[in-house]
Amino acid sequence: MRVAIAQLDYTIGDFDGNKAKIVRSIRQAKAEGAQLVIFAEQAISGRPAYDLLNDPVFLEQCQMTLEAIAEQSAGISVIVGLPLAVDNATISAAAIIKEGKVIKYIGKRHVMSRDETLHLGNSKGFEIVRIGDMNIAVVIGSDIHIHNLDFGSDTDLIVSLKSTAYSRGVVAKRHDFYAKMAYRKHAKLIVVNHIGGQTDIVYDGWSAVFNDRGECISLLKGFEEDFTTVDLGADLPAIVLPEQDKDENVYRAIRVGLKDFFVKNGFSKAVVGISGGIDSAVTCALAVEVLGRENVRGLIMPSKYSSNHSVEDSVELAQNLGIRHDIINITDTYTSLREAITPLFEGKPFDATEENMQARIHGAMLMALSNKLGYIVLNTNNKSESAVGYTTLYGDTVGSFCILGDLYKTEVYSLARYINRRNRVIPENTLTKAPSAELRPEQKDTDSLPEYELLDAILYRLIEENQSVDEIATAGFDYDTVKKVYTLFIKNGYKRYQTPPVLRLSTVTLGKGKILPLTYDFSCLL
Repeated sequence: MRVAIAQLDYTIGDFDGNKAKIVRSIRQAKAEGAQLVIFAEQAISGRPAYDLLNDPVFLEQCQMTLEAIAEQSAGISVIVGLPLAVDNATISAAAIIKEGKVIKYIGKRHVMSRDETLHLGNSKGFEIVRIGDMNIAVVIGSDIHIHNLDFGSDTDLIVSLKSTAYSRGVVAKRHDFYAKMAYRKHAKLIVVNHIGGQTDIVYDGWSAVFNDRGECISLLKGFEEDFTTVDLGADLPAIVLPEQDKDENVYRAIRVGLKDFFVKNGFSKAVVGISGGIDSAVTCALAVEVLGRENVRGLIMPSKYSSNHSVEDSVELAQNLGIRHDIINITDTYTSLREAITPLFEGKPFDATEENMQARIHGAMLMALSNKLGYIVLNTNNKSESAVGYTTLYGDTVGSFCILGDLYKTEVYSLARYINRRNRVIPENTLTKAPSAELRPEQKDTDSLPEYELLDAILYRLIEENQSVDEIATAGFDYDTVKKVYTLFIKNGYKRYQTPPVLRLSTVTLGKGKILPLTYDFSCLL
């Protein structure tokens, strides 16, 4: 049997656009002699649709789109995913189309994603369908990961409709899992994944075909739309799966997520507050690559505490990228604000209050430019600083989208070096100088925080590995330092509740993957 695999970038709710992509792929599959073409989980609707999954109008549109697709499917079988209303609930289903008619629905049994548990019900799970001369086990989403699935000895092909988002290390683990399953079940296996960004999620593609020896015989592209036709009856050579470069994957994931956030929301222009630091430099460089230099604007806002090199580094970055940049010195604005509010401070000394006033002026300037000229503000926070609250609410937390918020500071530096290997645009001084918010004289981040290498190592164990203070300390970290970091993480949760959407790049993203109450006695965990 010749089988076609369509790995596409869908837009949630764009039924006409999604249908057009699907129908084009069906026609291409027929032209290439395929008897079957397969699409990803919830391809018709796009994913994750959240509460739209329980909207009758939305579900009706899904059904109407499916019927229109079926009408275009004469002469070929189709497996396509969609949300389906069944008995006052919604399930994630695969529609089986033969000769222009929907003959069967197969639903997902295990709803495990936090993005879907409140919106989808459970169905019966995988079923075997006969297409051509093959018995095909059709499995939806997370059902494939349930242990001891019994497909039966006469199953020729396993088809896994997926919508797996990118996170660190997931690609290699995914391919290893499918290779082992094909080998254990002694059946050919096809996995079809989404591609593209959906608000804060990036689907990375990498759809694949494995033979019954567990060898990959076809691999679609990562982070790109792709289409291929495979002859399952041929003895195709095994493909050596490429090594996954972490920095390259993060770079490509951010590009996809940023592009789709703008395109699917109808945005075109971005403004970035450039400070001379690593976070704003990386954010600005990626924005230029995705949106084009003509659509990115930099705003440099020095104060009386800014060093000369910060302004110079900011200007050098803007010139290297070829973007318009403006310099607005906020010293007079800051002075006026201090003079107005200081009488209310009852003689108290300079502290974080005055530092935060400067950050909030920065935020106000960026939002003013956004409101007046239609630029989308890109937030420049990173995961390390957000985790411990080294941010200013309504200051450096402003913005519509944050592309670095799921990367630790050390990872941002690594990504910056990767960008410079491709095109040396980030100034060397930005890469080598000590990080500083420059909101008071001679300020350094290490005045308030451990060195980032140490901080990130502790935070990774705390967030991604869910380790306790004692467990982290036992691993060789200073107990008092760990306790300080843990306390900062817990006490600053209220800030993370008020930050812009963060592009998910790790296994545990703050806010979506690590949800804690704002009010509780965390001493019970120390």
